[in-house]
Amino acid sequence: MEREKFGSRLGFILVSAGCAIGIGNVWKFPYLCGQYGGGIFVLFYFLFLILMGIPVMAMELAVGRASRQSAVKGYQALEPAGSKWHIHGWFAIAGCYLLMMYYTVVSGWMLSYFFKFLTGVFSGIGPEGADAVFGNMLASPLELIGFMAVTVVLGFLVCSLGIQKGLERISTYMMSALLVLILVLAVHSLLLPGGMEGVKFYLLPDIGRVRETGLGNVIAAAMNQSFFTLSLGIAAMEIFGSYMSDKFTLGGESIRIAALDTFVALLSGMIIFPACFSYGVQPDAGPALIFLTLPRVFMNMPGGTIWGTLFFLFMSFASFSTVISVFENLISTSVDNFGWSRKKAVMINCVFLLIASLPCALGYNLWSGVHPFPGKDILDSEDYIVSNFLLPLGSLVYVLFCTWKSGWGFEGWLKECNKGEGMKFSAKLKPYLQFVLPLLILAVFIQGLL
Repeated sequence: MEREKFGSRLGFILVSAGCAIGIGNVWKFPYLCGQYGGGIFVLFYFLFLILMGIPVMAMELAVGRASRQSAVKGYQALEPAGSKWHIHGWFAIAGCYLLMMYYTVVSGWMLSYFFKFLTGVFSGIGPEGADAVFGNMLASPLELIGFMAVTVVLGFLVCSLGIQKGLERISTYMMSALLVLILVLAVHSLLLPGGMEGVKFYLLPDIGRVRETGLGNVIAAAMNQSFFTLSLGIAAMEIFGSYMSDKFTLGGESIRIAALDTFVALLSGMIIFPACFSYGVQPDAGPALIFLTLPRVFMNMPGGTIWGTLFFLFMSFASFSTVISVFENLISTSVDNFGWSRKKAVMINCVFLLIASLPCALGYNLWSGVHPFPGKDILDSEDYIVSNFLLPLGSLVYVLFCTWKSGWGFEGWLKECNKGEGMKFSAKLKPYLQFVLPLLILAVFIQGLL
């Protein structure tokens, strides 16, 4: 049976960007900009996106497109006979499962808050009341499991319809709505009294803050963010390579995906900083920003219920676009490796993830005493393994596979990568991609461990 393909180039770019655009874009990127010198951080971020993110993405996509297979089979189709590169494919898929075991729970939080704002839960309650809403949600196993289950079932329902009718069609609608929402929210924030002060803090280069934190830390943070923002190393992108056409070069398409991902990250800051500055609230990182700080800001705003509802609709789209993209990888892997029908793969994976996501949902209430790593709850422990081990080491394997003779080899990768119209990689980049890029990825890995 011939492998299904994306119906359009736009569909491919929106689905791939949807996979890359996630919750981290919104709560992490703006905060890092604010902390590490505004425009100076952004400059280093762009530099490392070009030096690391785009080449690694082009490699992951190339393995998919050249093989027309999912992770394990993709390696097997391209590796020299008798070599064991395909073992990484199983680690990549394990990473996708582990990522979804907590990401579906956090995606459920977004959905829960969307309904809370929509139904007026935040109307007329003070800052302490807003904090209590978050605490009560985490303390309720029923609520967390319920919204996680809605996310999982809806996600697999979309994927059950196939690539063009399901994943591509829904992602195109959802990403279009996401881009409209983020523009509306950003314009609204910029027009708030005192909002421009937030923009200056966010994006103007600030040498003082760089001196305070240290240039080395600024560079390390920019390198990390540019690397992790694209979800590389666990074959989440590789699968979309297997569905794309040969019409356009992978370098050009990688730039478009990275640009869309960065656009959303930059605009997220345009929502957060002006709003926080306008209402004298300190913007912080992580879940506190989304679930404690911003609800307080929305509650003080004229029409805050509407703006809060729209913001959490945007967040739900951002997280759900990642969920359905990674689900597609799990389904495709099951179909390719075990010969299952799509329907069977959807059913088995859906049931498995409903069960596998329970520990994270219970990690804030019934199992709050469980700490797999010292000082880390279940969600943080799962995220630690994915972010600090599987993403950087997986990306390193892709780079070595695509540039070393013992793998697919530089010539094979370059030919596939430059097939079609668009920006082409130069053969002169071989020494950089073979030796320097692996060292940069190792630096990200070591820093994550430290």
